[in-house]
Amino acid sequence: MARDIKMRAQLKGGITEVKVLMSHPMETGRRKNDLEETIPAHFIQLVTAALNGAPVLEAQWGTGVSKNPYLTFYLRNAKAGDKVAVTWHDNKGETGTHEIAVSQA
Repeated sequence: MARDIKMRAQLKGGITEVKVLMSHPMETGRRKNDLEETIPAHFIQLVTAALNGAPVLEAQWGTGVSKNPYLTFYLRNAKAGDKVAVTWHDNKGETGTHEIAVSQA
């Protein structure tokens, strides 16, 4: 079940700022519900980003990242109209991906 990803990529002064908001529960596997049952672990393990298909970022995450994680990173040599894609993979085999064009600020 792919979840929602919201992105913005703005070019300003030769640097592109990419902001990503990923909807994901990010459960640690240690929290309990109202019935005192342990909620199974469910978290993003790998986040990758690409500029026009070429990898620019790879991050390995674990249970220490909060629910609905927010990520900001910066790119050089991107131009208005270039495509930035972000993909995540979690410990249950689910994936989310989104692609956006770089806009001029």
